[in-house]
Amino acid sequence: MGSDATDATPSLEEVRWRLDAIDGELLKLLDERASLAGAVAAAKRASGDTGFGLRPGREAQIVRKLLDAPRRGASDALVIRIWREIMADNLARQGPYQLGVFGGREPARTVELARLRFGTAPRLSLVATPQDALAVARAPWGVAVLPLASDTPWWGRLLAEPKLKVFAALPCLAGWGPQAALAIAEVEVEPTGGDQTFWVSDSPKSAAAVVEALGQDGVAAELIAEAGGLKLFSLSGFFQADDERLARAPGQLTGVIGAAPEQFDV
Repeated sequence: MGSDATDATPSLEEVRWRLDAIDGELLKLLDERASLAGAVAAAKRASGDTGFGLRPGREAQIVRKLLDAPRRGASDALVIRIWREIMADNLARQGPYQLGVFGGREPARTVELARLRFGTAPRLSLVATPQDALAVARAPWGVAVLPLASDTPWWGRLLAEPKLKVFAALPCLAGWGPQAALAIAEVEVEPTGGDQTFWVSDSPKSAAAVVEALGQDGVAAELIAEAGGLKLFSLSGFFQADDERLARAPGQLTGVIGAAPEQFDV
């Protein structure tokens, strides 16, 4: 029995040999994938497509599919970090991908969240004000990342800028902490099958009263920020801007400012 157990356990040399072999296989596949990313960029340029290649809905579907695949040792966090880097590198090959980060009270944490979501490929600038961050989002191939714990309701500005949309809530894993920042860009936001919609209201009613009113109309809501007479809610599901239920909700100045996938491990 003892010899059988010993035979079933590989030696350290055998484990290292297998690791080296896997590293070689991974490098070949990674190089092939990167080459295909370059081919995609070339094909887009040839067809005249020079627009921002960010597709947050497709990225979310890729990540969900990977997380649903059988695994023995790779954690959700490891899978997400690796594929975020791969997808970010892919996008950076297609154009001048850049991040503008307003850090708020915890700039180091906001930068960390931005890198966890967007990898290290895009150039990152730490800016002084929310307005500066949104200016980056207006620029070609620009993304703004701003904290929810800001002293000013920067998110209320998006009501007057319909081209700018929230498309990601950071971090994307509950294991990395509660959602603490939002990403904004001039992109199309599409449903992914597990989403939250961000909705702003200037209703003078309490947040609890607004949540109750929405709930009576079949909308599950949670207050996530409040400042300057405005309230920002996360609505469970994907809602269009012209949804009748939101038109009936409390407030004179209201609107959908975007949507994002829910955290993958909720």
